[in-house]
Amino acid sequence: MAMLLRKVWESVSTRSGLHLEMSPSDRRRFEGSSSLGEFDQIPMDILIQILKLAGPNSTAKMGMVCKSWRSLVSDNSLWIFFLQNQLEPWDSVLFGETKLASGYPLETFSSQLTPLSFMKIYRKRAEAPGTVIIDGGSGYCKFGWSKYSCPSGRSATFLEFGNIESPMYPRLRHFFATIYSRMRVKTSFHPVVVSLPICHYDDTESAKASRQQLKEAIHSVLFDMNVPSVCAVNQATLALYAARKTSGIVVNVGFQVTSIVPILHGKVMRKVGVEVVGLGALKLTGYLRELMQQNNIQFESMYTVRALKENLCYVAEDYEAELSKDTQASFEAAGEGWFTLSKERFQTGEILFRPRMAGVRAMGLHEAVVLCMDHCHAAELTCDDSWFKTVVLSGGSSCLPGLAERLQKEVYGLLPSSMANGIRVIPPPYGADTAWFGARLISNLSTFPERWCITKKQFRKKSKLNLIF
Repeated sequence: MAMLLRKVWESVSTRSGLHLEMSPSDRRRFEGSSSLGEFDQIPMDILIQILKLAGPNSTAKMGMVCKSWRSLVSDNSLWIFFLQNQLEPWDSVLFGETKLASGYPLETFSSQLTPLSFMKIYRKRAEAPGTVIIDGGSGYCKFGWSKYSCPSGRSATFLEFGNIESPMYPRLRHFFATIYSRMRVKTSFHPVVVSLPICHYDDTESAKASRQQLKEAIHSVLFDMNVPSVCAVNQATLALYAARKTSGIVVNVGFQVTSIVPILHGKVMRKVGVEVVGLGALKLTGYLRELMQQNNIQFESMYTVRALKENLCYVAEDYEAELSKDTQASFEAAGEGWFTLSKERFQTGEILFRPRMAGVRAMGLHEAVVLCMDHCHAAELTCDDSWFKTVVLSGGSSCLPGLAERLQKEVYGLLPSSMANGIRVIPPPYGADTAWFGARLISNLSTFPERWCITKKQFRKKSKLNLIF
């Protein structure tokens, strides 16, 4: 095999040198050659294996030798192999390049007349600039590089998203400057993808104005910091992309509230209605604290309670049946030793379905999801109701084990069988970092940043621009 690879290199170097010295007429005759030289006797599948071992860069150079090598090198299966060896899963690559590459707004039908060239896609993805991703969640912000396998840092979020009173600009500027400082990167070198929680849920004029004000403030700050281009997408849509879907319902368990967001072809259907339940991660942690205090379990900080929630709590499939089981489990919290919880483990998550247990007058999560589905069905936005039957969970507290299964069971129990058929609830595909990975999927596309980002010049012409949010 080593000798074969050596001959490949000799073939490439020799023929490439001739190619550079040839006259135009000689070059045309040479390029018309159908011979692979010494490799003509080697079966095609073996040649493909040799090229796989040579790697993408060497393979691309071999394609410059002659038409026969170029034809071999352009084999889609070869470049699919190279793409499969990237950090991003192959199904994410395929989903992105077939569903998202057109940019926003997404194409609602396939306009692909010719097969995808994965060699071209690989080249463009390799040339795409490293992108800064800032997932500004309602409780915690995750930030990092698009070329990395996970966020590189976390911090407390910068803004009460339901409250946009001044001075918003200096607060945003301080936050973004802090992120760039922590990442040790110059703002002018890389595009940025900003993920924001959905806020101002209504379709009223005042809600539209509030969302527009927030969009303009974010873009203004980033462009004033000399960021070359900006892509701002709401957190729910990014979570849906991370699940490799463009339509569905996203249940985002945020810091303060839980939002149930219908999305069709990447666009939030506010006219259909975004449901909001007044329960979020903060209330879940607070309720666990109350249960621990009632049972004389001593602790020193809310960080400990939060750690116990994340490591011991779960959602029971059948709450009544769970009460009769032995559910004790222990966890060692840093600096405070071991804690043992029992019924508190599943009682905490139960308030998502029975808010009154925590003194909250609100509908249960399952009821809110069913209400959203009823609105989607009544709106008749498409001839097929299947678009809203995929439910994707997102947000840190949505990672509670058993939540997806319990929600699906409860939703099935409330809907008529004709409408419930086909409904599927998907746990957060990437845990608490799901929205960040949705942003990463966009920023690694072969069409990024051109199809997804806006520049400062474009932003100044905002009257002609439809910002993504």
